[in-house]
Amino acid sequence: MNIQPFPELKTERLALRKILMLDCNEVLFLRSNKTVNKFIKRPKNRQTKNVADALKFIEEITNGVENNELFSWKITLKNNPTMIGSICLWNFSENKKTAEVGYDLNPIFQKKGIMNEALNCVIQFGFNKLNLTKIEAFTHFENEASKKLLEKNGFNFIVERKDKGNASNIIFEIEKPIV
Repeated sequence: MNIQPFPELKTERLALRKILMLDCNEVLFLRSNKTVNKFIKRPKNRQTKNVADALKFIEEITNGVENNELFSWKITLKNNPTMIGSICLWNFSENKKTAEVGYDLNPIFQKKGIMNEALNCVIQFGFNKLNLTKIEAFTHFENEASKKLLEKNGFNFIVERKDKGNASNIIFEIEKPIV
């Protein structure tokens, strides 16, 4: 899973880049905005309330990337380096064949197909570059936009699985297509 340098991904409209300390204000916004976080329940020690918390979070991400524990990208428009959202592959299984995807997006950019484009790109990266066999997504049972996004990208709702850490979450997964 050791991919160096950090993989920057591109789509028709987007560039997915490494999150940097200079993105701290955007990270603070994404992790504290009420609309973005409507369906996210974080423990107190994981909440981002100020720039110092955002910098600490970015440091954790950077360490996770350097230790080959996760991939976390800022989502930007190709023609503008400002972070508008984020998407990550993390929570890898021991055998590195399964990972969880997570994402958030500034409300100004929602309902424009941006997260669909980013998610499709990250799924392809996970299956083709990391050789994952399955990608999971945990989302709040009332988050209709996230559920639609996942279904549109081939994820299936796994009725029998439960999120032990959050009873409000439901779990979706997609398996690597057999070619």
